[in-house]
Amino acid sequence: MKPVRPLGAALGTDAPGPVVLDGGLSNQLEAQGCDLSDALWSARLLADGPQQIAAAHAAYVRAGAQVLITASYQATFEGFARRGLGPGKAAELLGRSVELARAAGESVDREVWVAASVGPYGAMLADGSEYRGRYGLSVRELEHFHRPRVEALVAAAPDVLALETVPDTDEAEALLRAVEGTGMPVWLSYSIAGGGTRAGQPLDAAFALAAGNDQVIAVGVNCCEPRDADAAVELAASVSGKPVVVYPNSGERWDAEARRWSGGGTYDPERVREWRASGARLVGGCCRVGPGEIAELARLVRPVA
Repeated sequence: MKPVRPLGAALGTDAPGPVVLDGGLSNQLEAQGCDLSDALWSARLLADGPQQIAAAHAAYVRAGAQVLITASYQATFEGFARRGLGPGKAAELLGRSVELARAAGESVDREVWVAASVGPYGAMLADGSEYRGRYGLSVRELEHFHRPRVEALVAAAPDVLALETVPDTDEAEALLRAVEGTGMPVWLSYSIAGGGTRAGQPLDAAFALAAGNDQVIAVGVNCCEPRDADAAVELAASVSGKPVVVYPNSGERWDAEARRWSGGGTYDPERVREWRASGARLVGGCCRVGPGEIAELARLVRPVA
């Protein structure tokens, strides 16, 4: 059902437990037989296969997810323009990403929030640069890139904007500027490696950008190795004074040359106990974390449900 509370209210320290996010949308789409070998990645299906996105969201709702992240991570005006789609159609598809998640959430008799994904500039380039950051653009140029997409997503009325997989503090600053004045709550989530951002900046400085910003309801990490997420949760809480959001990858490694995942997964839903003790209030998974892991996470968070 559509939430009766703002998501920020559900993250308070007096709430019964962390709120459960969904897992990786792309791996669920691939499990459904979708081909995502495209520069638009899952965003292509907003035009070509919206029913597949709806089915993926529904799988996570059945698993117990309380927050659905939209298929707009790699959806941009620039990316759609390369496919011959004008601004009007691009805005329509961005809005559709919110509508599909909302419909899935309204299929159950419990609150399900919709988080509109705002991915980094590098995701539009589709060359892996979102895992490096430092694109050679100024904060002002990055803000100019993000604002039209932010405005289109806000017009579709999600519950929150997920400023996610952010590789460096320049882009974080640009995103926070781009959402100013929208009236929409946001969470800010960095992609990290070891103890720093993907661009190599110290995490304490990165998390500090959210401190004192009332529009930010949570700060943390995603799309990283589970072991890196563990230490980041406590640091995010202490530096920002905010509830923490954490949704790492499976722990497998992507082989770009062979175009496949390798190694074993290290994502363990039991980690939620430590995350919760360190200040995590939004917990889930990212790449290669599917409905099975989210169902176990939900069971641990809400054992009597």
